[in-house]
Amino acid sequence: MPQMGESIAEGTIVRWIKKVGDAVDRDEPLFEISTDKVDAEIPSPGAGVLAEIKVKEGETVPVNSVVAVIGEAGAAAATPPAPAPAAKPSAMPEAAVGQPESAPAVQAAASGRAGLEADEDESATSKEDLRRQKSSPLVRRIAREHNVDIQQINGTGISGRVTKHDILDFIESGKAPAPAARQAPRPGPAYRPGEHVEIVPMTIMRRKIAEHMVLSAHTSPHVYSVYEVNFARLAQLRDKKKADYERAGGKLTFTALIAKVVVDALRAFPIANASVDGDNIVYKKDINLGIAVALDQGLIVPVIRNADEKNLLGLSRAIEDLAARARSKKLNPDEVHGGTFTITNPGGFGAVYALPLINQPQVAILGVGAIEKRAVVIDDALAIRPTCHLSLGYDHRLIDGADAGRFLSFIKERLENFEEGWM
Repeated sequence: MPQMGESIAEGTIVRWIKKVGDAVDRDEPLFEISTDKVDAEIPSPGAGVLAEIKVKEGETVPVNSVVAVIGEAGAAAATPPAPAPAAKPSAMPEAAVGQPESAPAVQAAASGRAGLEADEDESATSKEDLRRQKSSPLVRRIAREHNVDIQQINGTGISGRVTKHDILDFIESGKAPAPAARQAPRPGPAYRPGEHVEIVPMTIMRRKIAEHMVLSAHTSPHVYSVYEVNFARLAQLRDKKKADYERAGGKLTFTALIAKVVVDALRAFPIANASVDGDNIVYKKDINLGIAVALDQGLIVPVIRNADEKNLLGLSRAIEDLAARARSKKLNPDEVHGGTFTITNPGGFGAVYALPLINQPQVAILGVGAIEKRAVVIDDALAIRPTCHLSLGYDHRLIDGADAGRFLSFIKERLENFEEGWM
C-alpha cells in the first residue's frame, strides 16, 4: 500500500485490475486504491506474474503493508488465503513475513512501518509517542484546537488508531470541552420503519468527502462575499486568442483566465494564501493552486504547484492536463495535496453562484458562478453584457470582511480590465 501523502496512514483497495496468475509489466496498472486525498491506479513495481493477492477489494490497510506478491514468469500462483480481519493489529504485519526474495512485495517505497501500530506496553511509552502512533497529524491538530486528550478516545482505525471520524464523533458527543456555549442538537433518524426507501452504502470517496466537509465546518467560521464581474473584456480577448492557444497546445478557458488573476491576487494579498496553526499564522511562500474537478462519483482537487511561476499558457495546459488525468484516475499522489488556495466552478452546471466550504487547512476558496448575459448599467444606460458572480468563502479567524473585499476588488478590477499583454 503506497504512501499517498504525509498525513495518510491507510488506504482502501477499491479494485484489483489484475487477477492471480495474470502476467504484469513494470508500471502497468495493478490495482486501484482510495484514500481521503485521492483515488488512483497503482502501477506494478516490477514485471512478472501476480502470484498472490493478500488484501481483498474493499479492505483498508496501513501504508507499506504488503497487499500482493509478484513472482517470476512461470512461477505457480498461490491461492489467495482469506485475509484476517483488518481490525486485528497482527494481521498485516504477519502477512509480510516469509516472502521469497525473488517475489517483490507490492507496497510503498518510503517511510517504513514506524508509527502505524501502538506499542502494546503503553506503560513504557510517553503520551506524545502514543499520539504519534495512534493518530495522523491532521487528527492531532483537531485535538489541539479543541483541547482534546487523544488518550480519552477509543480509536476504530488500524491498530486502534484514532481517525478523523473518531475525534469528530468525540467532539460532537459533548465529552470534549465545548468551544461554544451549547452543543448543536443531533439530527433525527434518516428514515423510520415502514417508509419506502432504498439504502445504498456510500462509496469510499463519498465517505472521505463527507468527513473532510464536516472537519471544515467544525474548524473554520465561514463568511462569504459575492461580487458581480463584467466579463465582456475577457470574452473579447478569449475569442481573439483562443485559436493561438490551441495551436500552442493549450485551451484558453475562462477558468484559466480567472486562475491567472487569482495568482496575482494571492501574491498581492498573502493573507489569503495562508493557514492557521493554533495562535500562529503560517504564510505560504509557494502558491499552489487547487482546481476542483467534478467526477461521476464525487469531487477531487488536483493542485498546480508554483502556479505563480507559470504564464497563462502554462496555466491553461496544467488545468486541462490535471482535469483529464483526474477523470481517468491517473493523478500522482503529490498532485492532490499541498494546495494553498482553491478555485471551484459550480457555474459550469448553471449555478448563479455558490457558497463552498473551505478546503482545509486553507483559509479561503473562490467559487465561480455561471457566465451569462445579463442587463447591466453602463454610463447610466442599460446594456447587455456577459457577467459572472464570484464568491469568496473565507475563514473569519484570519480574514476579515475588509481583507476579503480588497482581495475580491483586486480580482474584479483585473478581470474587467484584462490587458492583452498579460496573455
